[in-house]
Amino acid sequence: MRTGSEPTTARSALRMRLWLSVWGLVWAIFGTVAFALVGRPGWAAACGVLWLIVTVDMTVILRHIHQGPHYQPGRDIPPYRPPEQRHP
Repeated sequence: MRTGSEPTTARSALRMRLWLSVWGLVWAIFGTVAFALVGRPGWAAACGVLWLIVTVDMTVILRHIHQGPHYQPGRDIPPYRPPEQRHP
């Protein structure tokens, strides 16, 4: 619900989330390869699962970024009035 107290310069955190996912993806790939090379299949599998999760998350983030901004009411739209409080 829009109350009129929202910040007028609010930004989406999608780009920050994308870069954090890239950082996580790099470490997941590194961990998978490193643990596979030293013969630790359990840890390599755990890093591989993390790699998969980060890849799916990045796909969702990129999809949201490519969708573009959604409609937000402008300054000419008055804030919604809070719902009436009913007393029992």
